[in-house]
Amino acid sequence: MKSKFLNSVAATGLLASASMLGGVSAAQSADLTLCWAAWDPANALVELSKEFEAQSGHSMSFEFVPWPNFADRMLNELNSGGELCDLLIGDSQWIGGAAENGQYVKLNDFFDKEGISMDDFLPATVTGYAEWPKNTPNYYALPAYADVVGWTYRKDWFERPEIQAEFKEKYGRDLGVPATLEELQQIGEFFQGREIDGKTVYGAAIYTERGSEGITMGVTNALYNYGFLYEDPENPYELEGFVNSDGAVAGLEFYKKLYETSTPPGASDAYMSANIDAYKSGQVAMQMNFAFIWPGVEADPNTGGGKSGYFANPAGPAGQFAQLGGQGISVVANSDNKDAALEYIKWFAQQEVQQKWWDVGGAPAMKAVLEAPGFNDSQPFAKTFLDSMAIVKDFWAEPAYASLLLPMQERIHNYVVAGQGSAKEALDGLVKDWDEVFEDEGKK
Repeated sequence: MKSKFLNSVAATGLLASASMLGGVSAAQSADLTLCWAAWDPANALVELSKEFEAQSGHSMSFEFVPWPNFADRMLNELNSGGELCDLLIGDSQWIGGAAENGQYVKLNDFFDKEGISMDDFLPATVTGYAEWPKNTPNYYALPAYADVVGWTYRKDWFERPEIQAEFKEKYGRDLGVPATLEELQQIGEFFQGREIDGKTVYGAAIYTERGSEGITMGVTNALYNYGFLYEDPENPYELEGFVNSDGAVAGLEFYKKLYETSTPPGASDAYMSANIDAYKSGQVAMQMNFAFIWPGVEADPNTGGGKSGYFANPAGPAGQFAQLGGQGISVVANSDNKDAALEYIKWFAQQEVQQKWWDVGGAPAMKAVLEAPGFNDSQPFAKTFLDSMAIVKDFWAEPAYASLLLPMQERIHNYVVAGQGSAKEALDGLVKDWDEVFEDEGKK
């Protein structure tokens, strides 16, 4: 028997009168199971979905899996033809495999019938969460949760007169939000080992985790901005000179320097939770993390209430980009409740629901919500969120993405954290690894 996930966040005004969804027939109620990762936004979605239950007559069950196990659990579910999930909010990198393997329902006809337009959503989220092949109008998801790597900083520390004076004396500029990655590294090094309020603090918490995707999701925020490209823009799957370009090598060397000069002790295998803990406990002046953490930063008495600020990933020599996070919501092809699942997607795509999604702690991708007057002032981090979503790039979404991710995790971690070899050797090796994957896929 499917069990309800009962955790929820405080929210008001979400329940509407129990009327049928306009234009959709729900003659027979269904018990829909929505699968996602176990995190605060999922709890918010439970609360929001009560409105759908009231309007549709369907009931909602939820299967939320902790992030370290989320990919293995859900990909195994899809690959085995399981029947657990009717709706799945899956990672952006899964879209290629799920589309080509027939695991997600193609939504084009449904979108056309219901008047749902992908033009209503941020272009980067449509490309990242919904399309396969990329940059073609073939849709297998609706953008559900927009996310991106950004930075949080201890604004209260930055503003202390004695710290400002010492920083300006050392670097000849005011201490503030860094405009470049080089400035970010300098700030991290400046705070490294400093004593604040009787406690030794450190510069920055960054992603270094090896076991899943952590260090890849971190290092790309440097690689992109130094000139790394996944492939030749004119010749798909041609990697030489792009993955391992001189700029890419410099970007990887930068990330190693940031790790060595700015991170707290014991930061050799850190990802989202570890960085949150380091920041909220007052260990670090800055943290790299996905934007989903920002509401929690504001709610925490140690870091909220004006003590924290937010900034987009700074520019490098080749431009300003940030690693895309987030997910789309898809109908699982093996579901016995596809019609009811499509009703949920139609409901979720409404502008008023998307607005409520933001209000309860979600992160919509709908332009009408994000570009509305007053949005930038709706949360202390709202403008940074928009600025960050405008500069995103994403990892491979190829069906073989897991085979592409594993060697990147290994080679980057071995160089940055374990100190093995050179940056050039690491990226040359990655080209070799990825070439083998694409040869096996018949794409080279």
